[in-house]
Amino acid sequence: MSLKHKLDYHYRYFDFSQISPDPLEFPHRFSSDPDIEISAFLSSVFAYGNVKMITETLEKVHSEMGENPYDFLMNYRTSKNYFNDLYFRFYTTEDIKELFRGLRIIYEEYGSLRYLFLLYYFENEDNLKSAIKFFSGNLMDIVSGSSEPSPGMKFMFPDPCKNSACKRMNLFLRWMVRKDELDFGLWPEVSPSQLVIPVDTHVARICGEIGLTARKTVSWKMAEEITGKLKEFDPEDPVKYDFAICHIGMRKMEF
Repeated sequence: MSLKHKLDYHYRYFDFSQISPDPLEFPHRFSSDPDIEISAFLSSVFAYGNVKMITETLEKVHSEMGENPYDFLMNYRTSKNYFNDLYFRFYTTEDIKELFRGLRIIYEEYGSLRYLFLLYYFENEDNLKSAIKFFSGNLMDIVSGSSEPSPGMKFMFPDPCKNSACKRMNLFLRWMVRKDELDFGLWPEVSPSQLVIPVDTHVARICGEIGLTARKTVSWKMAEEITGKLKEFDPEDPVKYDFAICHIGMRKMEF
């Protein structure tokens, strides 16, 4: 079986019935676009490390937000006793509180993360590197306010121009831009052909084994290389294979 046939087979197999365990489960709990976008962004922000820890933390975050993340966010105030005991790896409790404060400001001023992203999106660019650089930088500036960004904030909003793979940002963008059973397609202005695969250790390992990258270090260059190879199989939607590749790696399955 050719590599394309294998990739297409796994793409079909890893449909919505295979979603668990994955942070993508959380935005699927909601039906309104603002609730989905907020849940998806937060779910991507915490999507690093052990999947059990990720889902446990996201359960706490979503439990605090309740049934309407948008309403929670618009009424959020750091003076209230939200997230007092919540922290996650590189993120302190203060980082998490400031993230919500910053997101409230963004939704008050721009209406959505989508419109903030589109300020620096250009449809003629090969991929979203430049858009991510400006989007991530704006997010860090708004969330940090007048303070120097903490180490957690710097980790939260990486820069592809510094060769970060930007796994979590690319994951959020995949969810927002692509449209199928798994991904929501809420940002139709952005072309799926411009997406870059979210690379973590699982994706890097599998892609190395099947010849999609010769690089050994997870980086933006590796993500671009893998995406370029996947474009040979589907130039319009190369990142559709991401969920399958990631879960094959996570579940230690044979490709």
